[in-house]
Amino acid sequence: MSHKGLRSDAEAAAGAFPALLADARQLAATVILGAHGRRRAGAGDEFWQYRPANVSDGARQIDWRRSARSEGQAFVRQTEWQAAQSVMLWVDDGRSMDFSGDPDRPAKSDRARLLALAAAILLIRGGERVGLLGMAERPRTGETQLLRLARALVADSPPGDHATPAARAIPTGSRALFVSDFLGDPERLRQVVGQAADRGVSGVLLQVLDPVEEAFPFQGRTIFESMSGQLRHETLKASGLRGRYLERLAERKALLADLAHDTGWRYRLHHTGDSAQAALLWLYGALERVR
Repeated sequence: MSHKGLRSDAEAAAGAFPALLADARQLAATVILGAHGRRRAGAGDEFWQYRPANVSDGARQIDWRRSARSEGQAFVRQTEWQAAQSVMLWVDDGRSMDFSGDPDRPAKSDRARLLALAAAILLIRGGERVGLLGMAERPRTGETQLLRLARALVADSPPGDHATPAARAIPTGSRALFVSDFLGDPERLRQVVGQAADRGVSGVLLQVLDPVEEAFPFQGRTIFESMSGQLRHETLKASGLRGRYLERLAERKALLADLAHDTGWRYRLHHTGDSAQAALLWLYGALERVR
C-alpha cells in the first residue's frame, strides 16, 4: 500500500473515532441509571444484611453479638459487594460485519461498535473496569480508558470474513460481552465460551444481523460474494436456496441460545433496523444480571 493510501486510512480512522464516541455518549445518555446497590455479598465495608450461618461458614465469620440475641441460631454479617469487576469487550472485526442490506441502515460493524462503546460508558460510570480484547492495556476505569476503547474500536480490521475472541485474554472471574454476527466457525466459539465459563467468566452474546440476512429476499440469477471477496457463489435460482438458508440460520441462533444456557451466559439477537436504545437497555441489564 502506498504512503498516500496509508495516510488516507489513518485519516478515515481518526475521523471515525470522535463520531463513534459522540454517538455512543448520546445513546448512553438515553439510558437513565437510577441509584442502585450491587447487593452482592463480598469484600466491602457497607453492611447489607445478616443471614443464618451454615456448615461452610467458619467461626470467624459468625457475628456473635447478633447471634447472642437469638436462641441457638448463629448469624453471619454480610457486607455489600463493592469491588469493581472487570468487563471485557469483544467486537467482531471480521469483514462480514461490514455488511448492510440498505444504505439507510448502519453496517453491522457500526451498530456493534456503537452498542459496545455505549455499554462501556455506562459501566465506567458505574465504577467498573472495562477492557477490550486485543488491547495491550489491562481493564481500567475512567475517561482516559473510554478514549482508548473508542480509538481501538475504529482501528483497521483484518482481511478475513470472520474473527474469534481469545478466551485466555479474559481475566478469571470477570464478565465478558461478545458482539458479532456469529456466522463464523461455531465450534471455535463454543470452545472459547466454554473455556471462559470454566474459569468463572460470565457474559453476554449479542448477535447483530441485518434484516436482509433474516429475510433472504433474493430471486433469479444472483451472485453471492463474501465481504472479503474470498467466497463467491453464483446461482440462477436464488429463491431455491431460501429454505435451506433459513434453516441453517435458525440452527445457528439455536446453537447460540443453547450455548448461553449451558454456560450461564445470556444471548440476544439484534437487527440493525431496530432501536439501538432498546438493545442497549437490554444489554446493560443483562451484564448486571450475570454478575
